[in-house]
Order: sequence, then structure tokens, then C-alpha cells
Amino acid sequence: MAAYVATYFDSGRSSTRRIEERNARLFAEQQRLRRGATLEVFFPKRIDNSRLVKAPDTVRIREMRIFTAAVTVLFSLIMFYGLQHFSSIEIGYNVEAKKQQVEALREQNRQLRLAEAQLSQPRRIDAMARQMGLVELQPNQVVRVTDRFDAGTPALAQVSPSAGVLPLSGATR
Repeated sequence: MAAYVATYFDSGRSSTRRIEERNARLFAEQQRLRRGATLEVFFPKRIDNSRLVKAPDTVRIREMRIFTAAVTVLFSLIMFYGLQHFSSIEIGYNVEAKKQQVEALREQNRQLRLAEAQLSQPRRIDAMARQMGLVELQPNQVVRVTDRFDAGTPALAQVSPSAGVLPLSGATR
């Protein structure tokens, strides 16, 4: 076989010469194997199929179209299922993230309520007011509008200074 490959690629020989050499080699090999006087001759046969045209197979074309449609429908259903499955997983992750966010906001709200309760203690507010120079209200400083005036009659606003309270800088009597 190696000799055949070497002679096949030999560029100095023509194709008919190569075919004759091949036929002689095959003939000698057959004689050696059979040990008889059988004469066999090999003729090269050149076939030109360039002018042949294949007739369309309508049954095969119809089967291929049906198969393609079925595979397309199956693929579409699988993709639709996959889309729903992965979107449900994504929604689950979003729900968990929102639950964690709600829990963090609840904790922050609890911390703010504790801070508000601590800052709105009456003792603390009283101590800060005394540091600023404010004094406690006297009983005559509080005037309720419903005590002096009727709800249906118009009334003028009046200012009456009481003991221990300084008037504002822009106010007059």
C-alpha cells in the first residue's frame, strides 16, 4: 500500500500509466492468492453525473416540514417553561430581599422609637429648658380661648403681661 501511495503522488507519471500499474499489481496479488490461471482485467470506468438532476421527493419534504414544525413547537414550549421557571426563581429572590429589607426597616424603626422615647423624657427636657434659662409656667399665664369668649362672637386678640415673663422684642402692649 505504501508503494501505491508513493506512485499515486508521483508527478512524472500520467494517470493512464498509474492505472495500468495498479491493475498489474492487483492482478499479481490475485494470482498469488488463488494460485490458479484466472485472468482478470480491470478497466477504469469514468462516470459523469454532472447532467443528472434529482427529482424532488414531495413525501420527504412534507415529512421534514412536519418534523420541523413539531420540533419548533416543542422547543417553544420548553423555552416558555424555562422562562417561567427562572422568572419564578428570580421573583423568589426578590421576595427574600424585600423581606430582609422590611426586617431591617423594622429594626431601624424600633431603634428610632427607642431614641425618641429617650429624647422625649420629661426630666431631660426640663433639665435642658432650665439650662437655657426658661422657667415653669405660672397658673395665670395660660389663657384658654374657650374660657373667656363665646365661639360665635368675634373677639380681638389681647396681650396681658404676667409676672416673671418678659415681652418679646417686637411686641407692644
